[in-house]
Amino acid sequence: MTIPDYQSLMLPILNLAADELEHSLQEATKVLAEQFNLTEAELAEMLPSARKTRFYDRVGWAATYLRKAGLLNATGRGRFQISPRGLDVLKQSPKHINVEFLSQFDEFVEFRTRRDKDDDEKITPREIDVQTPEEAIEAAYQSLRQTLAEDVLQTVKSCSPSFFERLVIDVLVKMGYGGTRKEAGKAIGKSGDGGIDGIINEDRLGLDVIYIQAKKWENPVGRPEIQKFAGALQGQRAKKGIFITTSGFTTEAKEFASKIDSKITLIDGETLSQLMIDYNVGVNSIVNYELKRIDSDYFIEE
Repeated sequence: MTIPDYQSLMLPILNLAADELEHSLQEATKVLAEQFNLTEAELAEMLPSARKTRFYDRVGWAATYLRKAGLLNATGRGRFQISPRGLDVLKQSPKHINVEFLSQFDEFVEFRTRRDKDDDEKITPREIDVQTPEEAIEAAYQSLRQTLAEDVLQTVKSCSPSFFERLVIDVLVKMGYGGTRKEAGKAIGKSGDGGIDGIINEDRLGLDVIYIQAKKWENPVGRPEIQKFAGALQGQRAKKGIFITTSGFTTEAKEFASKIDSKITLIDGETLSQLMIDYNVGVNSIVNYELKRIDSDYFIEE
C-alpha cells in the first residue's frame, strides 16, 4: 500500500476527533498509520528536505485544512479538537472529505483563493491536488534542480580536458579534500602514470592521499579502464582512488570496482553535476526562499 494523500486523511482525522476530546498530530499519525496498514518503510519515508516524514507532513496538512474550514479547532501546539461544525458534518455521514467538500465553507474558500489586483474579485479554488503545499514546493525545487544538473553536465562536456581536471579538483577541494586549492593544484599531472591524472590529500593534514582519474567521455567507461586504474593504484601501493567521468559506467565496471581490494569510488556525470550544485562549483544562487512556521514556544505565557 502506498502512503495516502492528505485529502484521503481528512475524514479519518475528523472521525478520530469525534469523541470531542483533545488530540495531537503525533497521536493522529500513529492511529492513521495503523488504520491504513502502513509499513515501517512507508512511515520512515522522508520529504526531500529530510526535515520530517512524508506521512506526518500529510497528516499535518490534512488537519490544517480541516481547521481552515472550521471543522477542527486548534487547542495548542500540534493539538486539535473537533468543532461544532465538525460534529454537524459527521452527522451528515459524508463518504469522503476533500478540498471540493471543504469549499462549501467561506473560511476555507478565503484560505484557498487569491484576489486580483483590485482585491474585488475572487478566483475559484485551485484544482484538487494530492500534494501538500510543502510537497509541491519541494517537487518544484527538485524539478528545477534536475534541469540545472542537466545544463551543468552539458556545459562540463563542452569544456577542454585540462579545464575538466581543474574542475574536478575544485569540486574535491570544496568537499573538504586536499587542503587549499593551491596545494591541491600542485598534484595535477605529477604522477606520470598513464592510469592516474592526479593526486590529492584525503585531509588537510595529508595523512593519506587519493589518486584521481578524470575522463571527459561520451561513452560509458568499461571494466578495462577501471582495471587499468586499479593497476596504477597497485603500482603506487595506493588503496584509494576516485574515477570521475562525464559519462557513466558499465555494469561490469561497477561490479569490478566493488570486488577489488582497492577502494575505488566511481562518480558519473550525473553525480558530478549534483556535487557541483551542492558545493557551488560553476553555479550561483539567484534567489532564496525561506519556509517558516510559527514558533509556538514564543507565545507561551509564564
